[in-house]
Amino acid sequence: MMSLSSAVLSHPGLRREANEDSVCARQDIGLFLVADGMGGHAAGEVASKLASQVIETFINDTRDADVNTTWPFPYDANLSLDGNRLTAAFRLANRRINAAMHDDEALRGMATTAAAVLVNKGKPVVAHVGDSRVYLWRNGTLTQVTQDHSWVTEQVRAGVLTEADARHHPWRHVVTRALSGGDDPEVEVSELDVQNGDRILLCSDGLSGVVPPDRVASIIGRSAPLADTCQDLIDAANEAGGPDNITVAMLQVDVA
Repeated sequence: MMSLSSAVLSHPGLRREANEDSVCARQDIGLFLVADGMGGHAAGEVASKLASQVIETFINDTRDADVNTTWPFPYDANLSLDGNRLTAAFRLANRRINAAMHDDEALRGMATTAAAVLVNKGKPVVAHVGDSRVYLWRNGTLTQVTQDHSWVTEQVRAGVLTEADARHHPWRHVVTRALSGGDDPEVEVSELDVQNGDRILLCSDGLSGVVPPDRVASIIGRSAPLADTCQDLIDAANEAGGPDNITVAMLQVDVA
């Protein structure tokens, strides 16, 4: 039997007046999500909140779904049931963003990244679009589970930029995939093998963009209560300048 404990915290950072990040932590349905809105003039905040709400509602409404359920999108036999639930939820959120922009011209151009973990009956499922991240901490080692859908990450993969170059590149915040109201997004889905004592971190790039992974690992490795760990991560991002909104969700896995 696997049980989870969790904590979440969000902060606008030191240079932004508004917080365009959104977070969902529904332990009762096993859904944890961080979304980082983009668009300016509060439109980014609208996009992230809308995406979070749509995804949460769909996951809640499909908690008893099975493979024979009628799905709003073609069922992907290569994914688990929960993988299909998350993919459909992300795509529905994208369509709701499209409808909101159609109804309100002031929202045109808004978008949001999203990273989610769904813990149900099988292995935890991770889904993401954009550069919000999921990490797994185990026995002192921090592993990045998701790979950013961003311009600099593509350049690193192509061997054009080094990891060090990417961290300081002026285009490091340019994402190549987001929930932006266009075509149905390609949602990247994977499963996590978890062990007793594992910690899972979801975060917006307000943390990952300024706090090095070794610093993040050392904070998580203190084994402090999850709420304290969230606060310490927020503090570390603000000590590094706090240039962006910062949102973190921490999960701890306990296996009986």
